[in-house]
Amino acid sequence: MPQQGDYIDIESLIDEIETIVNEGKTPAFGGGGTKKIIDAQDIYALLDEIRECFPTEFNEARRIVRGRDDILAQAHQQAEAIIADAQQQAMILAGDQEVVRLAQLQADGIRDDAIQYDHDTRYAADEYVDQVLAQLEDNLKKVTAQISRGRQSLADSASSRNY
Repeated sequence: MPQQGDYIDIESLIDEIETIVNEGKTPAFGGGGTKKIIDAQDIYALLDEIRECFPTEFNEARRIVRGRDDILAQAHQQAEAIIADAQQQAMILAGDQEVVRLAQLQADGIRDDAIQYDHDTRYAADEYVDQVLAQLEDNLKKVTAQISRGRQSLADSASSRNY
């Protein structure tokens, strides 16, 4: 079963399909150079291998999304812990009104920093996931387009043999 880097494997399998089609023999009768005789079994075997790679690609995307959710949950927990710590520090220092005021200012600053940290972490995680999913989408589009070209070439070859 294909593993990490499957999109590279998929591309190499599609390259093999193109090689098979390109190296196919041109029929002696007609075709004008666009019709080829190829072994369909070779193409079908490569298409089966490509199909095996797709679930791994989708699992990788799901894993990335789960990782993003874990990062966000951890960032939120850290922000909550920072806020609780700031509030606790403010309570400990609460002997004098000036000390309480300063502690509250410090707690507010820490809370604001924690909120900013939470926001920044969410933004960075969303950006990362979006980039990975966009790359995955592009790879899948390339694979689909190459498969379509291979199938069209097969269909063209099949129709030329019927004449």
